Amino acid sequence: MSVRSNAPGSARLRVDIVGSFLRPAGLKRAFADHANGLIDDAALRREQDQAIRDLVAEEDRRGLPVVTDGEYRRSNFMESFRDVAGMAGWAARLRASLSAAASQENAGESKPATPTKPTPGANPMHRLGEPATERLRLIDNGPLGEYEFARGLARSQVKMSLINVDRLVSGFDVGDPASVYETAEEFVADIVAVQREIVEGLRASGCPYIQIDGPEYTAFVDPPSLAAMEERGEVPLERLERAIAADNAVIEGFTDITFGMHLCRGNRHSKWHREGFYDAIAERVFSGLAHGRLLLEYDDERSGDFRPLRFVPKDKTVVLGLITTKTSRLETKDELKRRIEEASAYLPAEQLALSPQCGFASDIVGNVITEDAQWRKLELMLETADEIWGS
Repeated sequence: MSVRSNAPGSARLRVDIVGSFLRPAGLKRAFADHANGLIDDAALRREQDQAIRDLVAEEDRRGLPVVTDGEYRRSNFMESFRDVAGMAGWAARLRASLSAAASQENAGESKPATPTKPTPGANPMHRLGEPATERLRLIDNGPLGEYEFARGLARSQVKMSLINVDRLVSGFDVGDPASVYETAEEFVADIVAVQREIVEGLRASGCPYIQIDGPEYTAFVDPPSLAAMEERGEVPLERLERAIAADNAVIEGFTDITFGMHLCRGNRHSKWHREGFYDAIAERVFSGLAHGRLLLEYDDERSGDFRPLRFVPKDKTVVLGLITTKTSRLETKDELKRRIEEASAYLPAEQLALSPQCGFASDIVGNVITEDAQWRKLELMLETADEIWGS
């Protein structure tokens, strides 16, 4: 099955993966040693190269029709935007947060055994505060290098993931006097320009499928997040409209690439960050986004039921994230088939696909799940999809 086109009637990929995989122990150590100045860039890259070779070979061996490099060159899923002038403070804060988490893990501090919601404000990447002190400009197309290395290894097609515009906007304080941007709209325009340059590089290299990670969309259904927007003087509906327009602007004109938009409610160390059903935003987001695939979190009660799927246009595929990446508990085929049947009451089965609800490791620490469970979940996904839709 191909995902080469967003055009109505194109063949639909019936399974998907969100992007990240659990990092092997050696790769985690290499990241830590590099952060502590014990190894140089070249040594870290050699460790990354070998880990990606091993991962892609395993993905191909298990018959995944679309593969990723596990995001093994990134310390966090948002680092697709790391090599951009003006992002130095943001990147430093991100890496500091991850270094602290990795140090806690190395020191033997336990992660939660079951999914939990962290203390409000505990995650520094969910707060504003960084002024943009330089106009944004792409220094190096990191995702392009990631794609080209993985493409040279894989038998299957390789997808890439990029962070969405509004998530980047939420990490900056445009109103800070030190910022070179006077308005959020001006800042958004430069993010879009840089993102399009990244996408153009991927397109020129033949990348068939790009997933945009849009975790900020669930802020518009989460009461504490909505309250925080209003406290900052934002109008949530206006920000939502700006987010949709910006994400559409990033992909406009790239008709030979399939684009997916991934929405989730948080997936850091088996913790979640938001609550709220899709109902409040479904009509505007599902019909407003130009992306051909919508990858939706549906692994627990925080996601609500499938009624919002009635707003999905006929030319889109919804990838149901029914398989959790937060715990090692293995779903059953009967459970997945039943839920897909429930979803098909609101959207025809030919417009549906199956996947985990998120990546297995949104950063280098990863979720509380074993590597064996990670692969068993993907085997279950493939077997279930084959029985429903055929090869």
